[in-house]
Amino acid sequence: MTTRSFPRRSALPRFAAMLVLGCTLATAGLVPARANPLDSGPLADFINVFKTQAIPRETVAYAGKEKPGTIVISTSQRRLYYVLGGGEAIRYGVGVGRRGFSWSGTKTITGKKEWPAWRPPSQMLARRPDLPRYMAGGQDNPLGARAMYLGSSLYRIHGSNEPETMGAAVSSGCIRMTNKDVVDLYDRVRIGTKVIVKD
Repeated sequence: MTTRSFPRRSALPRFAAMLVLGCTLATAGLVPARANPLDSGPLADFINVFKTQAIPRETVAYAGKEKPGTIVISTSQRRLYYVLGGGEAIRYGVGVGRRGFSWSGTKTITGKKEWPAWRPPSQMLARRPDLPRYMAGGQDNPLGARAMYLGSSLYRIHGSNEPETMGAAVSSGCIRMTNKDVVDLYDRVRIGTKVIVKD
């Protein structure tokens, strides 16, 4: 019995064709927008890696006494520190709660979601009745690429579809990060991570 060997074809051209077809169909409205592979999921994560940031993520000297793995947020500096230990932390630029919505205290991360859907809480809808009642996860979603839920509160550390708001006090109390940074932090933290928010 003889066996035939076939030349192995690269999967790249087929993948590129599928990507173009998917984007074309989504743009034409022939498939739901959620099917657009550039809107959420691994391809969207990959694209976010190349987006520039006004406040670059960096490893810095850190003199705090917190244990490695702790998240410390300074609302006055508009920075989030992920404590590495050995006198170092990763520093991220963040957006924080605007006047009347800032807070401080200690929470723990009780949930994590990739490309989360958004349901504005009733308090927000009372202030902004024009908001949608539900928005599927994706690049246009205000929660961005990842969300980490803080205790039983309404607050989250999450991505953003408004990267220009990093370093500003603009949110309703949540801590905003660029999608690029929130993916990095999300991959580092676990459920139960301690989060300290201070002025």
